[in-house]
Amino acid sequence: MRNIKEILKLKWEQGLSNRKIARSIKASPTTVKDILVRAEKANLSWPLPEELDDEKLEALLYPAVVKTKGCRPEPDYEYIHRELRKKGVTLQLLWLEYKEQHPDGLQYSQFCYKYQKWREKLDVSMRQTHKAGEKVFVDWAGQTFPIVNPKTGEAQDTFIFVAVLGASNYTYAEAFLSQELSHWIAAHCRAFEYFNGVPEIVVPDNLRTGVSRACYYEPEINPTYQEMASHYGTVVIPTRSRKPKDKAKVENAVLVVERWIMAALRKHTFFSLDELNRAIFSKLEELNQKPFQKLEGCRKELFETLDRPALKPLPAKRYEFAEWKKVRVNIDSHIEFDKNFYSVPHQLLKEQVEVRATASTVEIFYKGQRVASHQRVYGKGRHQTEPKHLPRAHQKYLEWTPSRLIHWSETIGPNTAELVKKILESRPHPEQGYRSCLGIMRLSKAYPKERMEAAAKRALTIGATSYRSLKSILEKGLDRLELTPPVNSNTIHHENIRGAGYYSKKGGSF
Repeated sequence: MRNIKEILKLKWEQGLSNRKIARSIKASPTTVKDILVRAEKANLSWPLPEELDDEKLEALLYPAVVKTKGCRPEPDYEYIHRELRKKGVTLQLLWLEYKEQHPDGLQYSQFCYKYQKWREKLDVSMRQTHKAGEKVFVDWAGQTFPIVNPKTGEAQDTFIFVAVLGASNYTYAEAFLSQELSHWIAAHCRAFEYFNGVPEIVVPDNLRTGVSRACYYEPEINPTYQEMASHYGTVVIPTRSRKPKDKAKVENAVLVVERWIMAALRKHTFFSLDELNRAIFSKLEELNQKPFQKLEGCRKELFETLDRPALKPLPAKRYEFAEWKKVRVNIDSHIEFDKNFYSVPHQLLKEQVEVRATASTVEIFYKGQRVASHQRVYGKGRHQTEPKHLPRAHQKYLEWTPSRLIHWSETIGPNTAELVKKILESRPHPEQGYRSCLGIMRLSKAYPKERMEAAAKRALTIGATSYRSLKSILEKGLDRLELTPPVNSNTIHHENIRGAGYYSKKGGSF
């Protein structure tokens, strides 16, 4: 209860100033002035009528405000929620548009408050506001789906890749035989082609395939993944560690795919990956055209109106998968990749370089600059050597040369020297035999000269001129056994024994 009577008495009976009255009743001068103004408007004078008690006096000066119900039109909250996903659209802009249509409508604070209350009734993933064409969330589904080998009847699990656009929830799904990097990259390329455009940001979880090192502030992206993103003009921003709300969108999409696609196909048996994916794509179209439960429209309608116009165009060519790897240049001016060897300029001996390998080419980069390019070879132990990459014999700054390796081997013994010579001569370029010779040098630190010589003699005798053969002889102790030369026995001639000429005949009958 306010001290209204006390204020009126001090003013009208004693004639005190507003400031002194405020100091007396411990109120602000503004409050005192407001009460006096209201009393004058109510035509009050001192002394007050006896029947006017404190409650009636307050009701006279502060009449209740009568609220009119139903006179202010409610905004279209679904329209507001949909428009907020477009770039540059804010609640204040939508409120101004609303006020233009309804001048007597809600004020800005009530407009925002009622929209927030409406949004709380949506699902967690639907409450997040994502701009059109801004983000796509990607992940592997937790469940796998089997395909059956028609010949053996053996079942093989496949892994389901899921991508969902943030603004429209438009979803893509496809089955792959593994979660390897090559399949991870191919899944992104096909998802972009399915969307017929590229979003600004790709948001994966911190899975090892795409993120080399997880970090809350600066996660390290796999170089192949980074290159793919650059090719399509997008960026990769993984979800923050220990922030489950960051990936709520894709986890909800994974759940929807598992329920509406994988569960719907559970009674079907598929005998190939293509057959499974055709069934998935059919169910995927049904999912994207399925009406929302709490919003108007469906995923496809929102995609056509929101995301599709905002997506970046696809590049002219699909990204060609390339694997990146850090390696060190050996003293033979070669690097090793996928168990084969490729030459680089000899000036980079012992330097760390990066290898970029596609299905057809192998490129070597040093500090971001390409220093070598080769046709990719498959198999094991094959060499791709560019002659100009190898050093000239008279260059004195090289640490190792063929002559130096031979000179070192002579300190062990003549058999070792002969073995080293044969290894160097068996290669198109002597430098290609450096690795084997260095391996032999390392063996000499573990075994005495006598054993090295005996092992080298045995290797030369049986024609096993390689580091692996010499190492095997030493490890198995064959160098300690007596070396018996091969026996040249005469061939036995008999009518029941077929000679070489019999097997060289073509079309012979057995």
